[in-house]
Amino acid sequence: MQRYLGVDDALSFLVGAWATERRLLDRASGLSGTFSGLTTFTPDADGLAWVEEGTVSWPHFRGPAWRSYWISAVGGTTIVHFPDDRVLCRLDLRTGRARDVHACFPDTYRVDFAIHTADSVEYSWDVTGPAKDQLLSTSLRRA
Repeated sequence: MQRYLGVDDALSFLVGAWATERRLLDRASGLSGTFSGLTTFTPDADGLAWVEEGTVSWPHFRGPAWRSYWISAVGGTTIVHFPDDRVLCRLDLRTGRARDVHACFPDTYRVDFAIHTADSVEYSWDVTGPAKDQLLSTSLRRA
């Protein structure tokens, strides 16, 4: 049985640098790849800045990759925003596990987020629809 570490203050829990490993699977083509890098959660005036930087590897491509979000919190809910302030997902991590759905026409993104220990977080995006059929599985380890 999987165990989860509930956190009452997800923003404080996440602050810092995390080694990041992601498995990328395009189920439609059967191609798989990886992302390896560093994720940082840095306090700012509105919550946390979430920045990933590293290297993505696909069968015919290897190169730098990055993305950023920002995180706010309302009560026990952590809200992940795109840079333009649109909401990506809402996660209540007080039990250590949360799920949400993000509709990004024409596809649907389902996130499953789990905190296993004080130094270990895993999350996956299951993306389905007419444009994409992907599974993106990420492991974060406190650096």
